[in-house]
Amino acid sequence: MIIIFKAEATEGQVNAVRQALSHKDLMLQDIKGESTYMLGLAGDTSQLHPEEFMRFEGVEQVVRVSEPYKLSGRRFHPQDTVIDVNGRKIGGGHFAVIAGPCSVEGEDQVLSIARDVERSGAKFLRGGAFKPRSSPYSFQGLGLDGLELLKIAREKTGLPIVTEIMSSEFIEVFARDVDIIQVGARNMQNFPLLREVGYTGKPILLKRGMSASIEEMLMAAEYALLGGKSQVILCERGIRTFETATRNTLDLSAVAVLKEKSHLPVIVDPSHATGYWNLVPPMALAATAAGADGLIIEVHNQPEKALCDGQQSLTPMSFDNLMIKIQKIRNVLYDDGSES
Repeated sequence: MIIIFKAEATEGQVNAVRQALSHKDLMLQDIKGESTYMLGLAGDTSQLHPEEFMRFEGVEQVVRVSEPYKLSGRRFHPQDTVIDVNGRKIGGGHFAVIAGPCSVEGEDQVLSIARDVERSGAKFLRGGAFKPRSSPYSFQGLGLDGLELLKIAREKTGLPIVTEIMSSEFIEVFARDVDIIQVGARNMQNFPLLREVGYTGKPILLKRGMSASIEEMLMAAEYALLGGKSQVILCERGIRTFETATRNTLDLSAVAVLKEKSHLPVIVDPSHATGYWNLVPPMALAATAAGADGLIIEVHNQPEKALCDGQQSLTPMSFDNLMIKIQKIRNVLYDDGSES
C-alpha cells in the first residue's frame, strides 16, 4: 500500500499518519518524488482500508500495490539502487566486473589470479571458500582457511572480496570479513539464512535459483531486505530447462525484466550459465549489451588443473581480451560518458 500526500502536506500531517501506523507490524518506506511525498507500507496490509487514511489531513490518495514484492520493487523505490563498496559501485549506470577462481585452492593461486584480473579492470575478486557441490565426494573448498587467503589477496590488490555463505553458522565471520556476501542458487529460497544475512548490513549478491521464476527471485530478495540494513544485487546465472547443450539456459530477458520491475542492480554469471569457457565471452558481451549492471566471471591461471569448474573458467589472457571488448560495447551504449 502507498499513501500519497498532497504537495502542501506538512511534516506534522505526515507524522500523524506515521503515528497511526506505529502499532502495526509494518515497514514504512519513504518515497520522494519531484513534487510529492509518499509513504510505502510493506507487510500484511490486508486488514488496512484506504478509507481510514483518507480522513487524515494532507493525504491525497491511497493506492494498493498489486506486486507481492514491495521492498525490491520499483513502485516503492523508483530510483536505481547503487551498491558502493569502498568507492567501487554497481548499479545506477555504474558497471562492475567480479572475477576470480571458482574455488580458492592456495595462496599463490588466488593472489596470482587476483593480480591478473585487477590489471584487466575487474572491480571485485570472487572466490569460493565454501563450495556447494552436487557430489559429496567433490572438492568442498578450504572453508575458513580459504577466506583467510581471500583476505590476503584483498590486502595486496585492493580488490573487495565476494564469496558464498553456506550456513548461518558463519554469519558473524562473513559480516566481519567479507565485502559482498553471496547467497548461491541452491540457497536462494533458504529464507532463514536470507533474513540473517540481511541483518548484517553487508551487500548481498543473490543468485537466481535453478528453477526459480523472476517473481520468486524478487520475493527472495524481499526476505534479505526485510532487515532494513542490507542492499541486494540480483544475479541471473541460468535456469534449468530441457536443453542439454549448455550447463544451464541463460535467461538474458531476465535482465530487462528485472531492470523494469526492480531498482536493484542486476548482474549476469555467464560462467555457470553456459558451463563452457568458449561460450562465456559471447554471453558476457550479450549480457553487457542487454543492460546488465555487471558480470561475475570465473578466471583460473591453470583451468586444466582447477579443482572446481575448470571447464568454464577463462585464462587471465582470455579474460583480458574479453574486458577490452566489454569496454567497447559500453562505449557504444553509453557514449554520454556514463561510468563503466
